[in-house]
Amino acid sequence: MARYARVVRGSVTVHMAASADRVWNLVSDITRTGEFSPETFEAEWLGGAIGPELGARFRGHVRRNGRGPVYWTVCTVVACDPGHEFAFAVAGPGKMTLNTWRYQLEPTADGTDVTESFELADTPLIRLYWMIAGFARGRTNLDGMRVTLEKIKAVTESAGPSQ
Repeated sequence: MARYARVVRGSVTVHMAASADRVWNLVSDITRTGEFSPETFEAEWLGGAIGPELGARFRGHVRRNGRGPVYWTVCTVVACDPGHEFAFAVAGPGKMTLNTWRYQLEPTADGTDVTESFELADTPLIRLYWMIAGFARGRTNLDGMRVTLEKIKAVTESAGPSQ
């Protein structure tokens, strides 16, 4: 009998009157995460990394649900295509990936459609967690992604005409 996995994910798309390069420079600069995210209030590159590149590691300082608990997460860049895509995997116990966050940029005639998404790892423990708290956490993730993208939009659009 085949086993069908139920992948837990969500996404939000916001149009920005800015070039994909301008947007990508913001979403891939993890040192600016605290300006945009309602949960991750700071982040720093690890292991000598100084910017986004495939395999680079960083850690984010998280205030879960914007209230707590507060903890650090270690992340690894898993997609780094300037002007198109930036993604990172959040490590859990034993360096197992718990969640992958992704920004996809689609140029349009008058700017860029930016999609932020998350995809949880398909493990028994995460499936159980999602059955218990998934509705609330899913809503928190979607709301947080919209806040993040709207803050990025405000910065990109206040910088002047699209480049």
